[in-house]
Formats: sequence, C-alpha cells, structure tokens
Amino acid sequence: MSQKTKVIEKEEVVIRFSGDSGDGMQLTGTQFSDTSALFGNDVATFPDYPAEIRAPQGTVGGVSGFQLHFGHKEVNTPGDYADVLVAMNPAALKANLKWVKASGTIIVNEDSFTDRNFEKAGYDADPLQDDKLADYNLIKAKITSLTKECLKDSGLDQKSILRSKNMFALGMVYWMFDRPLDHTEEFITNKFKKHPLVVDGNKKVLRAGFNFAKTIEALAYNYSVAPAKIKKGTYRNITGNKATAWGLIAAAEKAGLELFCGSYPITPATEILQELAARKDLGVKTFQAEDEIAGICTAIGASFAGNFAVTTTSGPGLALKTEAAGLAVMTELPLVIVNVQRGGPSTGLPTKTEQSDLMQAIHGRSGECPMPVIAASTPSNCFEYAYRAGKIALEHMTPVILLTDGFLANGAEPWRIPKMADLSPINVPLAKEGDDYMPYARDEEKLARKWAVPGTKGLEHRIGGLEKMDVTGTVSYVPENHQVMTDIRSERIRRVANFIPDLPVKGDDNADVLVVGWGGTYGHLTTAVRELQAEDKSIALAHFNYIFPLPKNTEEVLKRYKKIIVCELNDGQFAEYLRSNFQDIKFGQYNKLQGLPFTVKELKEKFNQLLEEK
Repeated sequence: MSQKTKVIEKEEVVIRFSGDSGDGMQLTGTQFSDTSALFGNDVATFPDYPAEIRAPQGTVGGVSGFQLHFGHKEVNTPGDYADVLVAMNPAALKANLKWVKASGTIIVNEDSFTDRNFEKAGYDADPLQDDKLADYNLIKAKITSLTKECLKDSGLDQKSILRSKNMFALGMVYWMFDRPLDHTEEFITNKFKKHPLVVDGNKKVLRAGFNFAKTIEALAYNYSVAPAKIKKGTYRNITGNKATAWGLIAAAEKAGLELFCGSYPITPATEILQELAARKDLGVKTFQAEDEIAGICTAIGASFAGNFAVTTTSGPGLALKTEAAGLAVMTELPLVIVNVQRGGPSTGLPTKTEQSDLMQAIHGRSGECPMPVIAASTPSNCFEYAYRAGKIALEHMTPVILLTDGFLANGAEPWRIPKMADLSPINVPLAKEGDDYMPYARDEEKLARKWAVPGTKGLEHRIGGLEKMDVTGTVSYVPENHQVMTDIRSERIRRVANFIPDLPVKGDDNADVLVVGWGGTYGHLTTAVRELQAEDKSIALAHFNYIFPLPKNTEEVLKRYKKIIVCELNDGQFAEYLRSNFQDIKFGQYNKLQGLPFTVKELKEKFNQLLEEK
C-alpha cells in the first residue's frame, strides 16, 4: 500500500554498501557516487575489500564494502559513520554494525539470514532478533526472492539472475535519496551491450528495487541532498590511481615527449598501469615486466632513450626497485617512481592503507643517494602531483618518488578537469646537435646536466652506475672527485626547494595548537580542524605535499607554534624526520596503524585533549 512520502532535507549523508566479494558492492557504490556527483553533490568514497581474490563466502573476512559521503557542502572524507548500511548477508552486518550511526537505517537482504550463514558469520542466533538493533531503523527486504521473481521470465540463467540482486538494493537506496536512474541505466547498457538479456534484466531489477522502496511502509520518507556550490567547469568523478595516470600523461604531452611505463602489477598500484596501457591513442607505451626490477630497469632504459619514463609500485616493490633507483640517481636521468603505499611489512595488508614507506622513500637506497619525494593528498590532486613529479624529474634531471596510498588510490571524488593551457610549462633541458656537450656539465641554477638523446649527431656519450668524473663523465675512482660529485648530487636536490611553493597554513599564526600532516591524511585532518575552528578553538593545520626537500619556509612556520602534533598512519616516521631537521622544535605524535584512515571523531577528541592541557 503506497502512502504520502515525507521528504527530509539533509546537508550530507554517508552510505555503506556491504556484502560478499561477489555481491557487486564496489560497482553498486561506484554507481551511487557517480550519480550523486553528476547530480551536483560533492562526494568522497572509500572502497574496502579483502585481499583474497576469492575470499571465504559468508564470512566476516570475506566482506567487501564501499562507503560514500555526499553532500550539499564541501566533503573531504568518506565519513566516519554511516547513516545507511546495506548489508547483503549476516557477515556484512556483523562487520559493519559498529560503523552505523545511532538511529541509522539498516537495509538487510532477509533471504540470506539463514542458520548456515549465521554460523559462517560467527552468530549464535538470528541477529535480526537481537535487541541491539532496536535503536536502528531496520528494513528487512527479501532482495534475493524479489530479484528472482522479477526475472523469472527473463530468459537469464540462475547465476545471472542472482548477480542482479545488487541492482535491487541500489534501486532502493536511489529512491531513499531521490536519485535518478538514468546514469546507471546508461552504464548497464554500455557495460553489457553484447548481452541484451543482461541489460534488460539489470534495468528491470533496478526499477523493481526503486518501486519496492517507494511502496513499503518501512520507508515512509526519503531524503533530499541539494547540489553543492562548486566552481564552474567540467567535472568527472575520478579515483586517485586514474588521476595519477592522467597526470603523468599530461606531463608527457606538456613536455613534448612520449610516455613510457615499465611496471609489474601490484596491489593497490596496478590500476595505474592498466589505465596507461589503455591510452595508446595518446602515444603511451607500457611494458608489463616479469618483476619489479625489470619494471624500473626498462623505465631507466626508456629514459636514456629520450622518453618521459615512469614505473609504478607499492611498498614491497619499492624495496625491490632500490638498486636500480640508485642507478637512475647516478646517471641523473629523469624518472618518476610512483609508490602507492599499503599496510606492511612484507605482504602485510595488500588492500589496506598506510603511510609507512616514508623513510624508505627518503633514505632507502645504498650510498648517499638523494632524490625528491612528494606526496599527493586527495584522490583528485593525484593528477596535480603526478604532473608536478614529472615536471621536477624532467627539469631537474632526477628520479622523483611520488607517494600516494591505498586510501587515495581507490577513493574517488569530483575532479574539475583542467585545460592543458593552464598547466605550468615543462622545460626539458635537451642537448641539441652542435652543442658543446659534456655529459656532466651543469646549468648554474638547478645544477642539472643536459639530456642527450642517443642517436643525436655529435652527442655520443657513456653513462652508467660507476662514479663519474665531474663535467666529462668518464669513470673516476679519484677520492676527491667522489666528494665533489656526492656534494653536487646532494646540492642539486636541495635546490629543488627553490622551485616548489611555500608551506601553507590553515588557521592563525598564533593558534594554540598546530596540526601537522602529510599525504592522504589531508581530508580527515582538514575536516577535524575546520570543525574545531567553527567551535572557536585555537587550532591550525599545516599539511605537507613536498617532503624532500621540505618547503623553504617550513622552519619559519613551525617556530610560530608552542604545541605541534604530527598525525600520520605509521609509527611516527614524519615526526622523526622533522625532529632530525629541526632539533630545537618539539613535536608531539598521534599515530594509527589499523589499515584504516583516521576518523574525524578520534582526531577531534585528541586535539581537544591537547587544547585543554596547560
């Protein structure tokens, strides 16, 4: 029986879709976030899935989730706690109940709540009868049965019918938040265009879920989240990995070079290689190597041959690339090494996020072997910092490490697509035929040597891993020359600081507490600080994207504040790095190592505690 629907206006909403790895929760969450972004909401997402390709079905360890936060105002995080949880089985409910707000809505697939699944999930009894759910708006829907009924005459086989049940759940949530179906219907048409029965079936189930939610009395109201006020331009929803790939492509185009990527697939960096491999139309060349060492070595070879070369990896792969990274430093060839950090050590937590590769990035090579290290801080600005990494590498003739992490790589947000004309120029120091060329002669400003592409008449030269004589580049074992070349390699990286922006601060110069962060913690830190500033708390934020070298005004900024707390998803690596550089400044720490990002709630509690201390 239908009834008049009450519409409730909301500033922001957090939804979490959760189920088995095969339940399509990543696709469902992506479709809802894309639709909300197209509607005009600001959006941030957090995919969370197990490392196993075929995780144990029905178990808590096999639960795959996708959380998204969309709103009428600026959204910087995927949200701490969900307003709505969609749980496709008991394990999904058990794994995610603690992340649902008090009085939040929980939609469950009642068909999956069987004795067998209770046992798999570790329940002694039916959790739907538990008093713990009394404080929530529990909606029990026979999603599997209704999907089967909807498609009984579709001509689809049973397996294909069951795969469609995520569309029923998505249709229900679309109705709850007054979202149009058009974008998802278009997506289904394009994705399954070779299988018309699948197209028709998924669309039919999507509408059935929408209509079911519209008619049941348990959903007597829906929510309206108005579009956000955003800067005019062309936008698309983008993940950090895709943004990284596109930033590298843009840098190659701006520099007038072909892009080469030599990489070995590794979670969570593989999508960058996949995205680059799909862009042959833009002149991108990719090579899927047999291992991490081959990946970076082919990239160094491509750089020697005059390409803009990159290699992509995660923490264990970065460890394997270190010897060859030293070769890139010695030969002074441009190269971008992208490290998408994950939980470690060893295989560790392949699908979870962490920031524990910082010291490896700065110091993890043999000998005195400096190279710039920069870090992206949001999914969309992975484009910007991939571009900047390319600019530094090409203009300063050096390998550069770009740090992202699993949270940024898989998360998504709206991205305002820039115009190529608005991107800063990249001036490549190429040697030309007729130049009075010496392999290690340098310009005075950057101390960068010129790049001589093999085959250019009159620019024949040798480079390699052995120490080079200053200017001439011949092999040298002269003790004094090694000192000279070591000093030059150090100074030329220090001079990169002359070409990067100053460290910005959000907040007053005389605030009681300065929060310091770097990389992918930006969204949670800036939200926590912004909310405390709105409560008239004396707090400021300094967030670093340039790690080595640090911005030139870093010491000046840090010395303004009596209390500094460095927040990072490791055991204090950036705090230790800052202490080694600024020994007269005291740094506090707040660290988390759970494979999860910070929550705004825990950050605010910590900052308030610090503010209250005398």
